[in-house]
Amino acid sequence: MLLKLRSDLKDAMKSKDTTRLNVLRALLADTTNAAKTPHPIKTNIQLLRLLRKRAEESKGAASEFGAAKRQDLQKKEEDKLTVLEGYAAGMGIETVSDSEVTQAIESAIDALNTDGQRVDAGKVMAKLFKTGGFLDGKEADQRSIMEAVKKIQGQRKDHMAV
Repeated sequence: MLLKLRSDLKDAMKSKDTTRLNVLRALLADTTNAAKTPHPIKTNIQLLRLLRKRAEESKGAASEFGAAKRQDLQKKEEDKLTVLEGYAAGMGIETVSDSEVTQAIESAIDALNTDGQRVDAGKVMAKLFKTGGFLDGKEADQRSIMEAVKKIQGQRKDHMAV
């Protein structure tokens, strides 16, 4: 995928597509900077995470610019978002659906819950992401999964109290 980004950078330069050019330069700079850290971007899944992170940042910036009535800057951020989402969608990496995640969380809680007490959310996450776990090697946002674990645990707590 990095090779595709580099070739698209050249194409963007030739066609003078400044939005795509700026997005690609930023992505390649991020990957180069990450290469100098203990966690370099080596896989397409890591690159997809970076794309999604940048897309979230652009989405937040666009909404803030919209609230500040700066439509010119809002349009720039929305254009960046379109480019980022295009690359994220074109990577062909299979992501896990919300229903599959919910089902996996519930089965992990059931497996860990032997004495009827609330299961530690960290243990549920470890079971999901460990080698051989349901989410092992799959693209999933750990923060949103942790929130889903806490939500499901809260729902179960409410049902137990009734």
